Amino acid sequence: MSQDFFYGTGRRKTSVARTRLYDNGTGQIIVNGRPYDEFFPRATLQMIIRQPLNLTKNIGKFDIKVRVNGGGQAGQAQAIRHGITRALMEFDPELRGGLKKAGLVTRDARVKERKKYGKRGARASFQFSKR
Repeated sequence: MSQDFFYGTGRRKTSVARTRLYDNGTGQIIVNGRPYDEFFPRATLQMIIRQPLNLTKNIGKFDIKVRVNGGGQAGQAQAIRHGITRALMEFDPELRGGLKKAGLVTRDARVKERKKYGKRGARASFQFSKR
């Protein structure tokens, strides 16, 4: 891997993915020091990670190193997708149009709502008996 890279930070829920795209690579994706198919055994999560590369027809052109922490598996996979998208836009700003149309550029800001006092959950109340 060469020393010059393109950087992108991706976020989803409480997950943060710091992504480095190395140009002229072999197509390997390393997540926290392990191959991504070993880190994410589910095929759907692997597809989510490859989505921006497939969309821009750059599969196999880059080596990608990712450090991800926080959240669960699905949130981490979506954070990696966001980070790869941002790094691709840094590599070539012309790719932004197609990525934006697919909805990959915008950060998904939905997070779990906090529990409120006097309630069982965020909105669910305890059972109420009038009589």
